[in-house]
Amino acid sequence: MQFNRDYFLRVHEQAMPFLPAILRRVLPQGKVDGHEYVALNPRRADSALGSFKINLLTGKWADFAVNASGGDVTSLVAYILCLSQSDAALAVLNMIGGAP
Repeated sequence: MQFNRDYFLRVHEQAMPFLPAILRRVLPQGKVDGHEYVALNPRRADSALGSFKINLLTGKWADFAVNASGGDVTSLVAYILCLSQSDAALAVLNMIGGAP
């Protein structure tokens, strides 16, 4: 299996319709606020909602408290679950029943 830019783009495109479900699975304490999903960052001692946000329209995400960010679903899952990009892409596909 070849993991290149096009592969990750295809995974992102397949995952976007399922983004709310993916977020509920990997960030179950979060909530929808307009076109964003706001959650506690499980990678740090986060005690209040507000700085860790995922755009539900684009999949871009950022934690403004620690200057961490990414542009797609795979990078978010990699960050949250401490996975490589390749392993995160496979995890995303597994969550959505997608094809590589």
